[in-house]
Amino acid sequence: MMPAPLTLEGPRLRLRPWRAEDRAPLAAINADPAVMRHFPAAMSRAESDSWLDRIEAHFAEHGWGFWAVERKSAPGLIGAVGLLSIPWQADFTPAVEIGWRIAIAHQRQGYAEEAARLSLAAGFGRIGLGEIVAFTVPGNAPSWLLMAKLGMRPAGTFDHPRLPEDHPLRLHLLYRMSRQTWMSSARPERATA
Repeated sequence: MMPAPLTLEGPRLRLRPWRAEDRAPLAAINADPAVMRHFPAAMSRAESDSWLDRIEAHFAEHGWGFWAVERKSAPGLIGAVGLLSIPWQADFTPAVEIGWRIAIAHQRQGYAEEAARLSLAAGFGRIGLGEIVAFTVPGNAPSWLLMAKLGMRPAGTFDHPRLPEDHPLRLHLLYRMSRQTWMSSARPERATA
């Protein structure tokens, strides 16, 4: 039986399953060079649709994944934030990652942090994960600073196995958080997870 997809509610945001009308705005986010500056390349519409197909397949299997993020005060997709099982092999896999991608017009407003906290609460609460990891390139300071702000701990570096050896973005920082660490730090959202 397929698990019912989770929807998460925060003070300003709703993290919900994806809809057909989300594909075009997601493609615009994924095609924006400013949003994708720490990725190997911006995505074409076909690549964005393929990425969303994989996210939706993850939802169909687990009931959770990277959620569509919208503001409660205004309709419309502003990003993708959530949890995904990592599909490639590294010394820390199998693992579930937390990640975020927010439209440039909505960055630096605390939306990634709010959505990430909701995702962590669901991951360690209802979903019952024992650990969640995050990773990014060293040049992506806003992302790894958010990882630290969330209470995730640096766990070294690794070479991303999907990038060639000479690729300038191959080296990644790894952050981890255990359920025990999450439980030991008091946060209001834990009461509703």
